Amino acid sequence: MDLSDNEKRDIAKFIEAGKPLPDKYRFLLFDDKREVELVWNGKTSEVTNAVLPFQVIEQIDEPRSEQDIKMQGTLFDISGRQKSGWTNKLIWGDNKLILSSLKNGPLRDEIEANGGIKLIYIDPPFDVGADFSMNIEIGDEQLTKQPGVLEELAYRDTWGAGADSFVAMIYERLALIRDLLAPDGSVYVHCDYRLTHYIRSVMDELFDKDRFLNEIIWQGAVGDTSAKNKKYIKSHDTILLYSKSDSYIWNEVFQAYGEASNRLYKTEDAKGKYQMISVDNPGGGGYSYSFGKGERMPANGYRMPRETADQWIKEGILVVEAGKVPRRKQYMNESGVRCKDVWDDVSSSVAKEYPTQKPEALLERIIKASSNEGDIVADFFAGSGTTFAVAEKLNRKWIGSDLGKFSIHTTRKRMIGIQRELKKAGTDYRAFEILNLGKYERQHFVGINPNLRDEEKQNQIAEKEKNFVSLILSAYKAEPINNFRTFYGKKSARLVSVGPINLPVSRLFVEEVIKEATEKKITKIDVLGFEFEMGLFPRIQEDAKNQGVDLALKYIPRDVFDKRAIEKNQVVFYDVSYIEVKPHVKKNSLAIELVDFSVFYNQDSIKEVEENIKNGGKKLVVENGKIIKVSKDKNGILTRDVLTKKWSDWIDYWAVDFSFESKKEIIRTKDDKGKVEERWTGDYIFENEWQSFRTKKDRALEFTTTYKELPKGRHKVAVKVVDIFGNDTMKIIEVSI
Repeated sequence: MDLSDNEKRDIAKFIEAGKPLPDKYRFLLFDDKREVELVWNGKTSEVTNAVLPFQVIEQIDEPRSEQDIKMQGTLFDISGRQKSGWTNKLIWGDNKLILSSLKNGPLRDEIEANGGIKLIYIDPPFDVGADFSMNIEIGDEQLTKQPGVLEELAYRDTWGAGADSFVAMIYERLALIRDLLAPDGSVYVHCDYRLTHYIRSVMDELFDKDRFLNEIIWQGAVGDTSAKNKKYIKSHDTILLYSKSDSYIWNEVFQAYGEASNRLYKTEDAKGKYQMISVDNPGGGGYSYSFGKGERMPANGYRMPRETADQWIKEGILVVEAGKVPRRKQYMNESGVRCKDVWDDVSSSVAKEYPTQKPEALLERIIKASSNEGDIVADFFAGSGTTFAVAEKLNRKWIGSDLGKFSIHTTRKRMIGIQRELKKAGTDYRAFEILNLGKYERQHFVGINPNLRDEEKQNQIAEKEKNFVSLILSAYKAEPINNFRTFYGKKSARLVSVGPINLPVSRLFVEEVIKEATEKKITKIDVLGFEFEMGLFPRIQEDAKNQGVDLALKYIPRDVFDKRAIEKNQVVFYDVSYIEVKPHVKKNSLAIELVDFSVFYNQDSIKEVEENIKNGGKKLVVENGKIIKVSKDKNGILTRDVLTKKWSDWIDYWAVDFSFESKKEIIRTKDDKGKVEERWTGDYIFENEWQSFRTKKDRALEFTTTYKELPKGRHKVAVKVVDIFGNDTMKIIEVSI
């Protein structure tokens, strides 16, 4: 450091006055000078190193059997079988914690044993105006499902401070992605004009600018074409490609000949006795095909027999249509031309089950170029699972995650569908499992000032948590209590515990609540939460009941943040869903019939909607587990129409494990010396043996499973139902065979 006396005095004055130093001093004080650096408010080089255990919630080994299953036979047809070895992984949760746990935890060993992650594609939420709302089909209508609180908070974390908070979010995740990639791996980041410049600067800093390979322009959906929009029409997204090192996987990929370079021109002689079709050659020059007897031949052409031309037309290779310029079809499995960095041949048109869904052709090109068969491909903003769908079809292994339950559920259905397709076609496939983080570290409460010192942060966290609990208790009409570890309020004869605002209520959280209840002879408790860990109930309720505790789990509605709703007593805390099933025993075989399902959701207020809706308008409202269409005609006459006319309207998916408790749920952790330890959580993995679900094309459901032959004795059977909002509920019954 070489500072003049004047510079030293100026720096001292700024510090004494408590003022920030001008940028020029930052470069004078520190030797690490980057040629170009992206700086944002709150920038830090610290990246989380949390290592949290993964719990397997559900395993899908085989798509359902269409016929009754016999013990003596195989569970699957002679066509298409499940591959042994690696099991694909779909993880629900915050991808920052997931990436950190993958990088530093015991699952890393399994990843490395399978060659490491060779390709990561991510499509982060780059649209500042987007949110986590979803359109859900209810008959001929669409209900806009509001985002869950966790999703809303994630969105606020991403965009709360505009570009600053987005860059902070993506910086930490890309740093973890870089460290998780195999040495010969590469990463594709999908973005658009709003953030391309920021993300490229971040990636230059994290990967080094020499690792930049391509800026791919994908001409996908066309933006606003209105004449009022006084600028060029937006018609592309950007995909940035970086490698981990100089030695990265690369397989040459080809584009089909474009329309301009594949145009054929038709000519006839004066008497119309013959026709000539010439084809532009992208390599220069041209090819010509003449039909019938021609008196002259182009310099670089050749004569094609009429029967050959007819055969090409018959095969659909050569298309000649009256009044149109003929053209030759070129398919993607033909060599075509080397792929350029402008992709105008991949249509964005796709039947979407998820708002940001990308076409499979886009991911097919990426996966083929930057991975080989048997490699692991990853996506940590999974959306509808397009990356995994293509990876499975191309014989790649996959791993990925998403924060949204609806996303995880959509991906689960999609991957089961692909398993069925591959099995039917006689192609092998892999099992996949659904995981989540079994134990969350205590995170900073939403809204904490990141620029505070640690002690000040902790004080602010404590104050905000206190205010949060007070708000929830007030909305729940419970009176505050003290001197308990896990209980904060009392309502009638029941003590009340409140889960965290920014995390799902986990099994370990509820176990601590039950432990204090048994210690202090408390028999009735309510646990309130915005979100519950997948697979949490009903097992946890059974465990509580066995210890003499009546445990009720209740969802906290979003309305708690609306003071008007609290004042008007409109906040309703609803119970978890209810399932009723009926077993059918035939000799030594069992089938399960789903006979009832109840939900208790609320979204929006009918009264408020009716007050604010305009003439000729309509809106769907959820009230006490019913979806109601509120309409107002041109004369201002209001009508209500209940769309969920029967219990089955709420069901999107259901599955059965005929032998629940046959596979223990094991978590793996590392001790201080790096030794891997395995521990049974006391629960079991749901093995998905039979399932029925709705798709965009087929909205029908089956309500009785095929029969499965079982050994004589008592069996525990688990039934899982996922509702149209993506929330799962499970019921366990005992059946004697």
